[in-house]
Amino acid sequence: MNPVIADLFRAFLYILIAAIVARALLSWFPISRTNPLIRIVHQITDPLIDPVRRAMPRTGMIDLSPMIVIIVLWLMIWVVNRVSN
Repeated sequence: MNPVIADLFRAFLYILIAAIVARALLSWFPISRTNPLIRIVHQITDPLIDPVRRAMPRTGMIDLSPMIVIIVLWLMIWVVNRVSN
């Protein structure tokens, strides 16, 4: 695999992880969902989190879907590292 493409894809995956962590942290604060920052974070992360949320059983107040998505993204980073080396 081309190292430049691997680096770009790895950076994209890290940005997605950062967006999911930001979404989880921002959910702890009483910020309106109409806030432009919140809307951007949700637009970026909803396509990843929503399918996992629908597939997982309810766990009460705790939403584990962001953690599952982050684990999958870390596995993708690991695969890119293995393939690019």
